[in-house]
Amino acid sequence: MRRFEQVLGLIAAAALFAMMILTFGDVFGRKFLDASIPGSLELTELLMLVLIFVALPLTSLHGEHVVFDLLDRSLPAGARVLQQRLSNGLCAALMFGAAWLVAERAARTAEFGDTTAQLHIGMAPFHYLVSAALVVAALVHIFLMLRAPRSDGAGAVH
Repeated sequence: MRRFEQVLGLIAAAALFAMMILTFGDVFGRKFLDASIPGSLELTELLMLVLIFVALPLTSLHGEHVVFDLLDRSLPAGARVLQQRLSNGLCAALMFGAAWLVAERAARTAEFGDTTAQLHIGMAPFHYLVSAALVVAALVHIFLMLRAPRSDGAGAVH
């Protein structure tokens, strides 16, 4: 599992670093050279897509999503375990569904040869990446649903 986290983290970090370098170069070019980097907005959008969806499985794995847990402390431990399993199962189902829809979109994008407007970068590989990342995130939620719950000592069940 650690290797899985490292690979996804490295890809997300590389995308973020590339966005930083691109933004710096574009702003520097506009301010001091009176010329921006052609297609910088398109590249930033594509890198943002990679960053968000590659980091999604990590966010799921570490339970870093926004949650409403106001009532959790008032529930018995068994009910919290059931609640977490149900919510992880629902998240997995929703992510599998989203992955299927995005994969269909990717197939249409590939069929029509859709590209970005300025740099003519093919969109299909990015759509397939999003679909694959959603499948991985869904599998993470299945893993979380099936694993034995742990208590952190503060009353929360993980």
